Amino acid sequence: MTREEMITFKTRLKKTGELLITERITIAKSAVDSAQEAANSEDKSSAGDKYETGRAMGHLEKDMYARQLAENIRELDKLQKVNTDIVYTTAQTGALVKCQQYAFFIAAGLGKQVIDDQIIFFLSPDAPLAKLLLHKKAEDTFLFNKVDMVIVEIY
Repeated sequence: MTREEMITFKTRLKKTGELLITERITIAKSAVDSAQEAANSEDKSSAGDKYETGRAMGHLEKDMYARQLAENIRELDKLQKVNTDIVYTTAQTGALVKCQQYAFFIAAGLGKQVIDDQIIFFLSPDAPLAKLLLHKKAEDTFLFNKVDMVIVEIY
């Protein structure tokens, strides 16, 4: 694979991650709005406690979705700062670490994705596995899911 192909592939991975997170942000915004509407529209009944409980539940739900929204916005911000224009020789943020079975893109915590029929694990730089991979280079080994993995290539 040429240097340009490596950079193009990593840029595609980054764009895929941005789309996934943007979709999560849209869903979370919608959920916040729906929860707020539900809390606001809770009918006052003769049983005042029921009304207050319904409002409180609506606000708790809204707060939960608001936290998810904030986390996704932070994750998108971090991902957008990742530089995919560098071909790395050691594992670090922005690197794609390829092993025989899997590849790990250290950029954002999006889990397992399939891209071009390849299994790619999107790892947050803060994830334990990303920290384990940090500064490793081609031919280094590490343990993943109780299996010894050999790094074939990093870029």
